[in-house]
Amino acid sequence: MTQTASAPLSAPLDAPARGAGLSGAGLFTILLIASLSSMDAFIVNVALPTIGADLDAGPAALELVVAGYATAYASLLVLGGRLGDAFGRRRLMVLGLIGFGVTSLLCGLAPTGGALVAARMLQGATAALCLPQAMATIQATTSGAGRARAMGMFGAVVGLAFAFGQILGGFMVGADIAGTGWRSVFFINVPAVAIAAALLLRTVPESRAPKSAPLDPLGAVLLGAAMVLLLVPLTEGRAAGWPAWSWICLGAFPFAAGVFLIMQRRKERAGAVPLLPPSLLALPGMRRGLPVMMLSMGGFGGFLFASAVAIQQGLDYGPVAAGFVLVPYALAFFAGSAFGPRLAPRLGGRAVTWGVVVQIAGLATLVWTVTSTWSGTAALAMAPALLAVGFGQGLQLPTLFRVVLAEVPPERAGVGSGVMATFQQISLASGVAVLGAVFLALAPELGVQAAYAWTIAAQGATALVNVGLSLRVRA
Repeated sequence: MTQTASAPLSAPLDAPARGAGLSGAGLFTILLIASLSSMDAFIVNVALPTIGADLDAGPAALELVVAGYATAYASLLVLGGRLGDAFGRRRLMVLGLIGFGVTSLLCGLAPTGGALVAARMLQGATAALCLPQAMATIQATTSGAGRARAMGMFGAVVGLAFAFGQILGGFMVGADIAGTGWRSVFFINVPAVAIAAALLLRTVPESRAPKSAPLDPLGAVLLGAAMVLLLVPLTEGRAAGWPAWSWICLGAFPFAAGVFLIMQRRKERAGAVPLLPPSLLALPGMRRGLPVMMLSMGGFGGFLFASAVAIQQGLDYGPVAAGFVLVPYALAFFAGSAFGPRLAPRLGGRAVTWGVVVQIAGLATLVWTVTSTWSGTAALAMAPALLAVGFGQGLQLPTLFRVVLAEVPPERAGVGSGVMATFQQISLASGVAVLGAVFLALAPELGVQAAYAWTIAAQGATALVNVGLSLRVRA
C-alpha cells in the first residue's frame, strides 16, 4: 500500500476530542442506544401474525416488515459510520435517535401493510446512523483495560438485545397495553429514545476525524446495491420458495461487490478517501477476526431462528414461553461477555478459541438432549446445554469486536465500526437463511425433533471450522 493511500488512516484526532474520556454514565447511554437498534431487528418477529390479521397483510408484506429494516440497516451502516467520522459521532447519534423515534411512531401508527413496510425501511436507515457511532465512540474515547471492559459490555448488551427482542415482543403483544396490541412494540421506542437522547447530550463526549473528505456518493450507491442484492433474497427468498429472482440477485451480488471494491481501491490509491478504505480490510485484526466473527454470528442467528420455530412447533409452546426457554442461553451469553475480558489473560490470549470449544461441547450436549428428551420437560432438560452454548458464544463475540477494531485508528473508528456491523448483519441473515433452510427442509420428512437435532449438528460443524480459524486470533 502506498504512503498516500495509508495516510488517511493515521491522522491525529482533532483537539476537542483528544483526551475526552467515556464515563460510566456515558457507557450506559451508549449501550442503551445500541440495544434499541439491535432489539428492533427481532422484536417484531413474534408480532407478525397479529400484524397480518390487523392490517390484512399477506406473507410477502410481512416478510418485508423484517427484510426492509434489515436491508436498509445493513446497506447504510458504513455510510453512517463515515458521516460520524466527518461531522461528529455524538451529533449523528442525536440525529439518528430523533429519526428512530419518529419512524418508530410511524410504524406504530401505520394504517396498512405497505405503510408499515415503508416506515420500517426508514427506521432501519435511522438505526444505521446510531450503531456505528456507538462502537466508534467507545473506540475513540477508551483505551487499554477500559476499552476491553466496554467492548465486553457492548457485546453482552447487543447479544442480549437479539435474544430478548423476541421475548419482549411476545410479552408486549400478549399484554395488549392500552389496547395497542402489536403497535406497542414500536411505541415503546419513543420514550426510550427521549431518555437516551437526553442522556447522550449530558454524558457522551463528541469525537470526530480531524478533517472531513468528500463522502463518495457513488461508493454509497454501489455498496447499497450490493447489500440489496444479497440481503433481500436471503431474507425474502426462503418464504417465497426461492424463486428465480432470488437466485439471480444472489448470482449478481459477487459482481456488484467486486465492482465496489475495485472502485474503492482505485480511489484510495489515487490519494482520495473512499467510502470504505480497502486498507482497513487489510489490517491484521480485520483480516483475522472478521471470518471468525462471521461464522460465529451466522450460527447465532440461525440457532435463534431454528430454536424458536422448533420449540413452538415441536413442543406446542406459545411465542412467549418459547422465548423464555432461551433465557438460560441469554443469561450465559451475558456472563461470558462480562467475564471474558477478565478470563482472557488466564486463557493465554485464546479466549475466542476456548469460547468456540465450550460452544461445541454445548451443541453436542444439546443434540443428545433433543434426540433423547423431547416432551413437556424438554425446556428444563435443555437448560444445561443452552448455558454452555451461550457462555461459549459470550466469550467469543466481545473479544472479536475488540480484535477487529484493534488497529483501526480513532479517527476512522466510525467507518471501521460500520464495516464490522455490516458483516454482522450479513452473517445473521446468512445464518438464518442457511440453517433455517436445513431445518425447514428436514422437518416435513424427519419431524421437528430430528430436524432440530440435525440443524444443531450443522451449526456444530461450522463451529469446528471456527476452531481452526480462531487459532489466528489472540487477545
